[in-house]
Amino acid sequence: MFSYFSVEERVPADHPTWLRDRNIAPHIARIEGRSAAGLDGRTTRHESYLVSQRKRKRIEEIFGWMKTVGGLRRSRFVGIAKTQLAAYMVGAAYNLLRMARMQPATG
Repeated sequence: MFSYFSVEERVPADHPTWLRDRNIAPHIARIEGRSAAGLDGRTTRHESYLVSQRKRKRIEEIFGWMKTVGGLRRSRFVGIAKTQLAAYMVGAAYNLLRMARMQPATG
């Protein structure tokens, strides 16, 4: 398995601080009522954080559709290759639905 990080450089529990040390802006979802170490006003006050969260919502909606409508909540297939093929097919179906919604209504 390919890894971007060495064994010594795994992501620690204080993820936002780890990102800031590497000059990366952390865009971690803030959940009301939960505290995340290192997630404070420095992160959430910027417009880029809000943009990131809107994009995250759109991506999570796709995964939700794939799990509920596409049937990927649980694998029906044995083996990575067959499961991956099923995921590709569900992704293709989702893209076809998106393309159909982009077409202007005729009639």
